[in-house]
Amino acid sequence: MSKAETERILIAGGGIGGLALALALAKAGRPSLVLEARPEFSIAGAGIQLGPNGTRILQQLGVAENLAPLAGVPEAIHVYRGTRGTQMARLPLGNWIARRHGAPYWVAHRADLHAALLEAARKNDLIEIEMGFSAVSVAEAGDAVTLRSETGREVRGAAVVGADGLWSRLREHVKPGAAPVFAGASASRIVLPAERAGRLAESAVGLWLSAGAHVVHYPMRGGREIAVVVIADETWQSRVWDAEIDRAHLGRALACFTRELEDVLLEAPGWRRWSLHRLAQLPQWNAGRCVLIGDAAHPMFPYLAQGGVLALEDAVELATCLVALGTDVANAFALFVSRRRERAARVQAASARNGRIYHMQAPMSFARDATFTAAPGTLLMASLDWLYGWKPTA
Repeated sequence: MSKAETERILIAGGGIGGLALALALAKAGRPSLVLEARPEFSIAGAGIQLGPNGTRILQQLGVAENLAPLAGVPEAIHVYRGTRGTQMARLPLGNWIARRHGAPYWVAHRADLHAALLEAARKNDLIEIEMGFSAVSVAEAGDAVTLRSETGREVRGAAVVGADGLWSRLREHVKPGAAPVFAGASASRIVLPAERAGRLAESAVGLWLSAGAHVVHYPMRGGREIAVVVIADETWQSRVWDAEIDRAHLGRALACFTRELEDVLLEAPGWRRWSLHRLAQLPQWNAGRCVLIGDAAHPMFPYLAQGGVLALEDAVELATCLVALGTDVANAFALFVSRRRERAARVQAASARNGRIYHMQAPMSFARDATFTAAPGTLLMASLDWLYGWKPTA
């Protein structure tokens, strides 16, 4: 192999986690080759919430400045009774959470976040990006790995990182047979012009709770657009990220909400949906010179809005371990996993718990609503200090 090949890290997947890892490695002088399965990057997608544990990393990677003009800074999370539309709680964000954790809480379009990461990566001489490379297998020999694509193309490097998402192909190398299973719910998304969003056009994250379903919305792109997600318990399932959804199906998901909300959302064209899946805890995320990060290792339910942020956390922690241990890649991967497994499992569990709380049926929902109504919003947010206060290892 050439000297460049012996040093570079192969990253299968050019999403949020993959690009963030490439940038974190480059800051430490380590080259990488990002291999993206798609022939070109798509602008499709939904909104994303970025807690202080995520925006702190974007600042560290040098991409926060480019994303800031397109990000929203919500003042609070407003929790509503879905059937009535009455507000039960106001959980502070804005200046309160920025002061508490030293970084802001942002909401943005996922495409804008990806574009900011991609622009920074393309400007960095230590990062190569190759499109149309769908990684299917890994072969190790001595101090190198060879990654093979569906078309038979092979590339070589010092190690390979599977940042290829929920339906990771490289997971088979680490844990053969491990695959996601349907979780009994789907998420439908749309981006609305603010002028057509009615009551949803507020400078806050809105959270509407009802039996077996909830709705989340927040402003993006300077408040000009409102991202909306409807998550409902149901039997429809698919591996497609952007399946079509008809008005009748959406109407069934929204039937348990106030007419005010239902009317605004049913009028909007262009809804897309995906089904939620869970993955049993993997006994390991690494095997030799291959390691998994993000959804490939520990997919998250969306009920805590941490999937993308945990991929950012993984990226900077993995880069730290690789830089610290140099050519000892296998031990660097083992160190990374030891630092991240407990954290990821805790976030997964908290997210799943939120989902159960959000979708409670009566009479349990009465106790939930009473808690939201009575508890101070600052106290509820302070209970998440362990989540938002996370900082990368020095």
